[in-house]
Amino acid sequence: MAYVVTGAAGFIGSRLVAALNRAGIDEILAVDNLEQADKFRNLADCEIEDYLDKREFVTRLSTGAFDGTIDAVLHQGACTNTMETDGRYMMENNYAYSKALLDWCQDEEVPFIYASSASVYGAGRESAEDRANENPLNVYAYSKFLFDRYVRRRLAQRTGQIAGLRYFNVYGPNEAHKKKTAMNSIALRAYEQYRGEGCVRLFVGSDGYGDGEQRRDFIHVDDAVAVNLWLLAERAVSGIFNCGTGRAQTFNEVAAAVINTVDGTPHSILELAQRNLIRYIPFPAQLVGKYQSYTQADLTRLRAAGYEGGFMTVEQGVAEYVNQLLRAA
Repeated sequence: MAYVVTGAAGFIGSRLVAALNRAGIDEILAVDNLEQADKFRNLADCEIEDYLDKREFVTRLSTGAFDGTIDAVLHQGACTNTMETDGRYMMENNYAYSKALLDWCQDEEVPFIYASSASVYGAGRESAEDRANENPLNVYAYSKFLFDRYVRRRLAQRTGQIAGLRYFNVYGPNEAHKKKTAMNSIALRAYEQYRGEGCVRLFVGSDGYGDGEQRRDFIHVDDAVAVNLWLLAERAVSGIFNCGTGRAQTFNEVAAAVINTVDGTPHSILELAQRNLIRYIPFPAQLVGKYQSYTQADLTRLRAAGYEGGFMTVEQGVAEYVNQLLRAA
């Protein structure tokens, strides 16, 4: 019996494949779209049983080729470009594809663990997994929101585990390919700016926050992967859960963690700004009304389901990530 990981060559998907390998699992069917060919590097050190292009996978799934052969589906594949304007493309990739996989898993009684997104909360400050808190600001967020609603309608009559994870701001190894769509994390952007230009650029204040003081729930990719593996082991657990640290931290804190790790000497945010190592740039007009200035995961539901794992702070996780980047440089 094989495990299917969709989006397997991507950021979270590839780290998930590596974690499955560390757990002794290599019967993995890796599914992805390698039109962006350089993503293959994320899987080069991993052990898989087979690779299929997403389109071939969907075709073979519909013909019954995989009936009775799959142990679980870990669905990480999606278009994650929040600036994508082709709504048809977004809905085909993130909504219709996800529905087809879920329906097949329910027919086969196969566990289905999938990637949702904290973007469904929009500009709201409340992040409990309730409909009242959901207000997507772009078509990416809407595609995730709509699929979560579909899942909610299926949960009561489910035949197998259905678990969705609303990822907050994930950063860490294997995200370099996302630079082409500018969807890489602020941690990686800050590292490359500092190494290349000698400073980190952050937005000036917005929505009542000071310069660089907008706050997000930044979660290291390996902490997000750990929640996936816990769900895989706890097959009685179903539902939609936030996947963040439960701790909002500022973009200034991320920049400081990057600079201080590279330099090896701790400085305060104020000192870094005074020395122009952190510089503030105008807020882009195209992001007005579409920007989350504050996110923080409400972990009540995840903890109540039994997850006891910890989460790295920005200072811990970004330092670990930057040290990995420095070793690879």
